[in-house]
Order: sequence, then structure tokens, then C-alpha cells
Amino acid sequence: MSSICENYNSVLSRIRNACEKVGRNPREVTLVAVSKTVGIDEMNLAMQCGCLDFGENRVQDFLKKHEVFEGRARFHMIGHLQTNKVRNIVGKASLIHSVDSMRLLEEIEHRAAIANVVQDILIQVDVSGEESKFGAAYDEMMEMIEANENNRNVRIRGLMTMAPYDEDPEKVRWVFRKLKALQVDTRSKTFYNTSMEYTSMGMSNDFEVAVEEGADIVRVGSSIFHDTH
Repeated sequence: MSSICENYNSVLSRIRNACEKVGRNPREVTLVAVSKTVGIDEMNLAMQCGCLDFGENRVQDFLKKHEVFEGRARFHMIGHLQTNKVRNIVGKASLIHSVDSMRLLEEIEHRAAIANVVQDILIQVDVSGEESKFGAAYDEMMEMIEANENNRNVRIRGLMTMAPYDEDPEKVRWVFRKLKALQVDTRSKTFYNTSMEYTSMGMSNDFEVAVEEGADIVRVGSSIFHDTH
């Protein structure tokens, strides 16, 4: 556990180096520590090192940890979200990364309106076309953005994707490049309730390449909580 601080600082350093390589400001990149496999003690250690953003995959874990750290940390819902769990998350998640269907978007709007909150979300896009990956196709993404112009309680803040796992991150660079191009293209148009500020992309094995390609948020778990080197 004592290596969590070293690991966290090492990931920050790697983000800085990746930014330097392409002339970016490291402050543009938010590091979300994926805490889905760790407990409260490990998260406390990460917080002592300066970590403020945590990502959870399961609603049950999200709620348990949110209750403990409410007001001291920001929680991101990064896993696949079922419509029947939306009511538990709305208003508690600083950002829902994984909105991948019109049905889910509508449910978030419905629940956010009841709770009288504005919920920030990202649209999850299936860039790679892998059957095992969740995510909206381009047409669905545009349909959701257009539909959201009528929503008062949801703000689309950008896009998210998951690249296929590959030991050589260079082989998935095109996925990150494509998502960034989608973000830039969509941002050039004007949609009400859509700002397209963020691309959430890159995980432990490929976050440096994602940063080089313009990631604004990276989701890193094992390199912080499990690596011992």
C-alpha cells in the first residue's frame, strides 16, 4: 500500500512527459484513479497524495465509497450503467462517462429533473467497432446530442471511448485520434446543452498514447493501485 503514492506520482510524471512531447499543458489532463478493485484505506492513501478524482464501475461500490468520501472527492461513473440504477447515481456523480444509448440519456434526464439537478455526462462512443465494447455509433451519438438540446437537466461535456487492449499501445493510437477528431468536429457545431470539453480515453496500458492524441481525462487503476515497481 505504501507504494500507492509513488505510483500515483509516477503516473502524473508520465502524463507530464507525454504532454511535453506534444506541446500540451499537463494541467489540461485530469487523472481519474480507477478504484473499482480497492477499498477505503487505499483510496485514503491516494487522497493523501493529492488524488481527488475516483472512477467506479459498479453502482453498489460507487454509492458505498461516495458515502464515505462525499465532499472530499469527486466520483466518476465509468462502468456500463443500467437504466434501473440511474436514480441512485444522478446528482452524486461528478461525471457519468458511459452514456451509450438514447434510452439511458432519457432516463438520466428524467431522474435528474425529479432530483432537480443538472447531471454532467459523456457519450461513450464505440470507435473500434469491437462487438464486446459498449458504445454508440456515430449516428447514434449525433442523435443523442440533437435530442439533448431539449433536455434541461443533462449537459453533454464530451466523449468517452475504450480502446481494445493491446500490449503495444501504438496499435490503438488510431482509436484515440479518431475520438479526438470526433470531439473537435462536434465542437465546431453549435448544440444547446453540449460543450464537448472533454475526451475521456486511455487506461493503464495506453494512457500516454491517449494523452499524446489529446485525452483530457485518463482512467488509470492498476498502475496506481497494483503496480509495485
